[in-house]
This record gives sequence, C-alpha cells and structure tokens, in this order.
Amino acid sequence: MKLSIPDMSCGHCKATVEKTIAAVDPGAKVAVDLGSRTADITSGAATEAILAALKAEGYPATPAA
Repeated sequence: MKLSIPDMSCGHCKATVEKTIAAVDPGAKVAVDLGSRTADITSGAATEAILAALKAEGYPATPAA
C-alpha cells in the first residue's frame, strides 16, 4: 500500500511513522519518502489498522494513488 502522510516533514517524523507501522506489524517493510510525504508499505496488516495507528500518533494518512 502507498500512503500519503502530509504532516510528515522531518527525520523525527519519518522515524515515528516507521516505528508506528512496526508496532502494528513488526514484519512490515516500510519505505518513507519525505520529499513526497509518502510511505510505501508491504504488510499483512489491514490498511485501516495502520491508518488508525498513524492517526493516533498525530500523522493522519490517506491512501495515495
């Protein structure tokens, strides 16, 4: 899945997003691109679970095209 995370703007944000996704699915593969403020995620977890966890951490995300 690819997510748009508009509030992600720095290295700390990137680390928090990666840590949050890993908490939902420790085996997830995450590639964060700060320039486009997106994350490409390969995970067995439900998209809704990842979106909810990111929102709870202050990084509301939406599926990206």
